Amino acid sequence: MKKQSGFSFIELIVSVVIIGTLATVAVPFVETTVRREKERELRIALRDIRQAIDAYKFAANSGKIAVREDQSGYPPSLIELVSGVDDISRPNAAKLYFIRKIPRDPFYADANQPAIKTWGLRSFQSSPEQPREGDDVFDVYSLSNKTGLNGIPYAEW
Repeated sequence: MKKQSGFSFIELIVSVVIIGTLATVAVPFVETTVRREKERELRIALRDIRQAIDAYKFAANSGKIAVREDQSGYPPSLIELVSGVDDISRPNAAKLYFIRKIPRDPFYADANQPAIKTWGLRSFQSSPEQPREGDDVFDVYSLSNKTGLNGIPYAEW
């Protein structure tokens, strides 16, 4: 009788079980890695926008941007950070730019929305606990209702 080569049914089942076990370990690891990368993008985006807002406020306090007495000195919207504002301290009417483009919130669900619409805006007049939009942009926050790997909701970062 000729001996057949190949895998027995038991060997096949054991192989499938081993591969299944490895997959159940690998999938959560990959998901955590992807989430950690999105959190890194969120931190960078928040830092960049907040630095641009602070630079705008510094320019306003330095007399480079025209600010009325009833204004806080913070930008009226995020658009001014990108489109620029006139530098009144220079006679040739040069513009001051504070950021090249507004990054998008990596946790915002609708990819069709422009990046500028993916952020929650907090006015200088509103409290950190109850952020509201107003006449200026004092801060930005994520609109995501998810919680980070550190246990803090993304909206509070």
